[in-house]
Amino acid sequence: MRAAVYERTGPAAEVLRLEEIPTPQPRAGEVRVKLAWSGVNPSDVKTRAGMRTKTLAFPRIIPHSDGAGVVDQVGEGVDTSRVGQRVWTWNAAWGRPDGTAAQYVVLPAAQAVPLPDGVDLAVGACLGIPALTAYHAVTIDSGVADKTVLVAGGAGAVGHYAVQFAKLKGAKQVVASVSSAEKAMLARAAGADLTINYKAEDLAARCLSATDGKGVERIIEVDFAANVEADLKALRPEGDVVVYGSGAPQIPVPFLAAIVKNIRLRFFIVYNLTASDRASAIADLTRLLESRRLTHNIAARLPLPRISEAHELVEHGRTLGNVVVEID
Repeated sequence: MRAAVYERTGPAAEVLRLEEIPTPQPRAGEVRVKLAWSGVNPSDVKTRAGMRTKTLAFPRIIPHSDGAGVVDQVGEGVDTSRVGQRVWTWNAAWGRPDGTAAQYVVLPAAQAVPLPDGVDLAVGACLGIPALTAYHAVTIDSGVADKTVLVAGGAGAVGHYAVQFAKLKGAKQVVASVSSAEKAMLARAAGADLTINYKAEDLAARCLSATDGKGVERIIEVDFAANVEADLKALRPEGDVVVYGSGAPQIPVPFLAAIVKNIRLRFFIVYNLTASDRASAIADLTRLLESRRLTHNIAARLPLPRISEAHELVEHGRTLGNVVVEID
């Protein structure tokens, strides 16, 4: 099969290459998916670039955890009726060398989720990380019903879904921070009640103004390092910051500002969701996909030979939405 691979970290154009490698065969409990699309996420880019560690976990990596396609083979113990099923994948490259940037991927059967009829397979390649991250950030702990929620980066791959989930889960008001008029339009189209251009306005002051000085009750945070001070100002007492990303690994937290408000900081990574949390998220996401209640924002679709370009688009923030690679 044809696959995109890398054997060292570094710039996309220097380390990513296409290779012909043996087509994998499913073992007991596994399915093989003939992939149509592979999703490119910031975590894929950071791993390839060596932003987290310069040492690879495996000698050769096929990148990307998210993908979508059709089950074409099953291993022992897997219902043969799954052959021909349209599916989307999660955690394909988490703790594994072989992700979805290839013609085929083999993975545990539970990690290939049925995709409802009529949903674009390219959309399926945007669910494993962006949609599940957004869903968990909205629903974690007590959820957002009747609360005012600030979604940081409300036009981003995760933020766009988070705005929608917050509205669907009963948020009283959804505020989205953005960095341009174009992004504000995307966030409003997703359902944001208020957008704030954090480059042109005082984010915390606008949040306080929009809540009669009380502050927001939950912040869904994409870059804790950049926004921690503004978040603590914008949050009301007993509020929480749900953090799924940060531009820096070490972050000084304004302790006094946090403790006097009894603020809760909640961190999570989507790869390590509990089995019960993931199952409930997938079940609800499936219902929403079936009922066509979600909008999707795929900003770029590139063929596999242009995977380096796809990585660069994500790495440098050159798109407004998800980036997917077509597998031929």
